[in-house]
Amino acid sequence: MSLDIAAARTLTTTTKSVPQMQEITSRWLLRMLPWVQVSGGTFRVNRRLSFVLGDGLLTFTSNGNDVRVVPAELTELPWLQGFDDDDTLNALANRFVQQEFEPGELIVQAEQPADRIFLIAYGKANKLGTGKYGDQTVLEVLADGEHFGSLSLLSGTWPFTVQAATHCTLLSLSSQSLQELLNQAPQLRAQVEQVQAAAQLPQNKHGEAAIDLAAGHDGEPDLPGTFVNYDASPREYSLSVAQTILRVHSRVADLYNEPMNQVEQQLRLTIEALRERQEHELINNREFGLLHNAERKQRIHTRSGPPTPDDFDELLAQVRDAGVFFAHPRAIAAFGKECNHLGIHPQTVPVHGATVPAWRGIPIFPCNKIPVTKANSSSILLLRTGEESQGVVGLHQTGIPDEYQPSLSVRFMGINEKAIISYLVSAYYSVAVLVPDALGVLEDVEIGRS
Repeated sequence: MSLDIAAARTLTTTTKSVPQMQEITSRWLLRMLPWVQVSGGTFRVNRRLSFVLGDGLLTFTSNGNDVRVVPAELTELPWLQGFDDDDTLNALANRFVQQEFEPGELIVQAEQPADRIFLIAYGKANKLGTGKYGDQTVLEVLADGEHFGSLSLLSGTWPFTVQAATHCTLLSLSSQSLQELLNQAPQLRAQVEQVQAAAQLPQNKHGEAAIDLAAGHDGEPDLPGTFVNYDASPREYSLSVAQTILRVHSRVADLYNEPMNQVEQQLRLTIEALRERQEHELINNREFGLLHNAERKQRIHTRSGPPTPDDFDELLAQVRDAGVFFAHPRAIAAFGKECNHLGIHPQTVPVHGATVPAWRGIPIFPCNKIPVTKANSSSILLLRTGEESQGVVGLHQTGIPDEYQPSLSVRFMGINEKAIISYLVSAYYSVAVLVPDALGVLEDVEIGRS
């Protein structure tokens, strides 16, 4: 009765979309970071001289039920930072004794003799203290890889109680065993004496060399003289790079450019992939990524597992003048569930034309580059951003040769004997934490609970 649709299409054309790409995300981290121009390719973070020593996570190995600390990892302890005698570290690791604790069991008791150093190989424990009116309060949550007890405590009593929140596997080193090794290893004894001497130097609560001042005086007393000492070995960040070679056949570039330019579309999708990788590196790169560069004291654990409003408030206490949260979308959903259970309705805030959830007025941006482990746990980041506020800043260099976007270049590489055109696409970037309290991490966030 009429012309068939399939036949009719032979005389018409189609309306096409540009090529779509499921990998493209909102990339809020790249949008919210203030970017600093790094003209020389390297950014140096100058700080005041600090006496704070390493206080990172320890790594353990297991053989069945037997757990052992990796000897080289012991240099993460404050009093062993920089110590490189492998034989002594191995002997020290062998002196740690494995202990098991059940949920609710006391590991150490306040006011009892502090005669051991503990390493947490597995599990979660609560560090408990006494409030102003005698009630018990949780001072800190300790988990895998952390430790408690120090050389300064071995001659005194525990100022806190530690109670197992889950089944815990700990390694302990007694003061007697440590003293025996100190008598046998002169290098270790010299290391300990050096650390103890550094601890006696005047410093503020952040471990920075103190600036001697006078205040509240009257008359004409002698005023203290002082100067601000600098870190002699400041950290330097070199710009990292993400690169690829885009190849397009000359026949495609010449003949198939209507209604859309093939080279432009190929380049657009390639740049999108590079920007996605850039954001991934800013989060996960072991040298400069935010997850691996947060100070140990800026990392906290959830009290019960899933992220609660209490956990978010505790994280806010770690970062002064905080500006942005970043969390995996599933972690944001888990936080929403906890708020629903408590009858709390988090607010939302408008940002760049979008509406995002917020807590205490601080936006919570989704970032799927934050990993989710096989155990359905993730991390939540809290940042203070900006160079003026001593926060977290992105690093890039604009004005590079063949620049296509800021700090991204597209360089023509030629045409080979097979008539294939090649373009080198490069993106340069890094990220720097100017002072430690600009970045806080809520770790071991469980997102699998309903």
